[in-house]
Amino acid sequence: AHIITAVIGSGVLSLAWAIAQLGWAAGPAIMLLFALVIYYTSTLLAECYRSGDPETGKRHYTYMDAVRSYLPGTKVKLCGVIQYANLVGVAIGYTIAASISMRAVRRADCFHYHDVRGRSGKDSCKSSSNPYMIVFGVVQILFSQIPDFDQIWWLSIVAAVMSFTYSTIGLGLGIAQTVANGGIQGSLTGLSVGPGVTSMQKVWRSLQAFGNIAFAYSYSIILIEIQDTVKAPPPSEAKVMKKATGISVATTTVFYMLCGCMGYAAFGDAAPDNLLTGFGFYEPFWLLDVAN
Repeated sequence: AHIITAVIGSGVLSLAWAIAQLGWAAGPAIMLLFALVIYYTSTLLAECYRSGDPETGKRHYTYMDAVRSYLPGTKVKLCGVIQYANLVGVAIGYTIAASISMRAVRRADCFHYHDVRGRSGKDSCKSSSNPYMIVFGVVQILFSQIPDFDQIWWLSIVAAVMSFTYSTIGLGLGIAQTVANGGIQGSLTGLSVGPGVTSMQKVWRSLQAFGNIAFAYSYSIILIEIQDTVKAPPPSEAKVMKKATGISVATTTVFYMLCGCMGYAAFGDAAPDNLLTGFGFYEPFWLLDVAN
């Protein structure tokens, strides 16, 4: 549950856009490549949890503890800077994603309100995401004051269920749209160079697609902290972690493939950057509210 919670984040909803940039040929292949890379690097990192003997050696409770046991001073500082820069970046990303989701709920309800009553003035549904960012930030600060918040065992289970819920909703809406279209959209090479899309824009969008897929798999930075929750041997934590990582990466990759490919099949090269907040869909509004 810890690993699935860490892996499946809001990045899953941008995979349709990523595949749209790369096409049917390269998109799924790149996703499989990143799955193999994250699994391989995670197995290597799992071996770093203990120094010496894999069952009785000294434990390293955090990523930085593990780094200190294998690398000298300057490299430790460099790894620390990289880790915390990554965590800050991820925190900023999720703050923005949360604010966009909250704004999407308001916008979907506003659109539905005008449609039901036959009223015009949908331009009034536009709003800024800044207030929502502030609200989310304040709530996070309050939650961070809870003692031993990371030790609440059921929290990861709830988070994993929530992740699967909004991902499944996005998948279901993609399938529904594909059926409504009467066929599969998209091409082997993805977004084509032509009017409105220059060669340089194609390159940059492809690189951004790589980044989106990589972000969707970025959990190894907290793998040691997750491994520290594994019960003591036998077997060693590394063996348990490798097995858990394999199951989790396989599960999430299948889910990623389904969500990304069905989103691309539904919208083709016009796939939104987020299936739920990019408003590829407006109805059913209550389902979008639940997902966001």
